[in-house]
Amino acid sequence: MSLPKIVSRDEWEAARRELLVSEKEAVRAKDALNTRRRELPMVRVDKDYFFEGPDGEKTLIDLFDGQDQLVVQHFMFHPDWEDGCGSCSANVDELSDGLLRHLRARGTVYAVVARAPIAKLEKYRAKRGWTIPLHSSYQSDFNYDFHVTIDESVAPVQFNYRGPDELRAAGFDWLLKTGDQPMEQPGMSCFLRVGDDVFHTYSTFARGTEQMGGAYGILDMTALGRQEEWELPKGRGGKPAVPDFT
Repeated sequence: MSLPKIVSRDEWEAARRELLVSEKEAVRAKDALNTRRRELPMVRVDKDYFFEGPDGEKTLIDLFDGQDQLVVQHFMFHPDWEDGCGSCSANVDELSDGLLRHLRARGTVYAVVARAPIAKLEKYRAKRGWTIPLHSSYQSDFNYDFHVTIDESVAPVQFNYRGPDELRAAGFDWLLKTGDQPMEQPGMSCFLRVGDDVFHTYSTFARGTEQMGGAYGILDMTALGRQEEWELPKGRGGKPAVPDFT
């Protein structure tokens, strides 16, 4: 790997200013994308899903733990495996108690759901030293309905919003090999609770799961977003003096 070019301080600052323009454009584009994500319509979840956790059986609404929003990490863990997916495990490794507290302060709960039986999940959780509970969807259609367990014999094949023909055309025909099914895939799904009703607001798969990046990154995937309103200082004439946050 080559190292950066060595230049004078003035040359470095000129290059840094040029890069800053692109960075601001990227931030504004991301803000606009987050707005569009919050404006997505939502779908009522009518099916009853059940999960096994350390404290016994729970429904989907139970996973909210009384909060308004639920973010589910679809953790790749086939029932036949002894260990969970390395990349999914890395995500959970980075879930600090502080991050989970920040989410809960905005009425949001983070849950990890995998298809392996609860006994395997508990063994793996102890091995990794995690405090966050893992929940098993082993006896549920949850993974199939949200297209993170691919099994043509159970549900039509779809991944990242592509059906069989689109997957084949994009070079993902390996997902269609029935001899390798069922196969597990990563994903994140967001849900909103309104009273006793649960709504599915968002799901992302493949490289889309890399967008997390702390509590703000997780909240940016949800319907209610960061739930922050800036109190802007007054400028001349009493009008808000809008700072350049980017």
